Amino acid sequence: MATDPVPQIAEAIRLWSGVTCPNAAGKRGLEDFCALIKDFEAQRGTLVFEDEPSTFEAALRAEAESEA
Repeated sequence: MATDPVPQIAEAIRLWSGVTCPNAAGKRGLEDFCALIKDFEAQRGTLVFEDEPSTFEAALRAEAESEA
């Protein structure tokens, strides 16, 4: 993120809920949120859902194969 998004996030929260950032702990929480977004952005393009079947789908396949 090129600019600090914390003020924009705090303003969006204030507009939607009427709650202003109450203290330093609240601001640190917003900064943690920004770090989480960066972590997700770093994963973009590296995760492929279709590489392995989901656990539920795998269980269905295993059950179907054992009955056949």
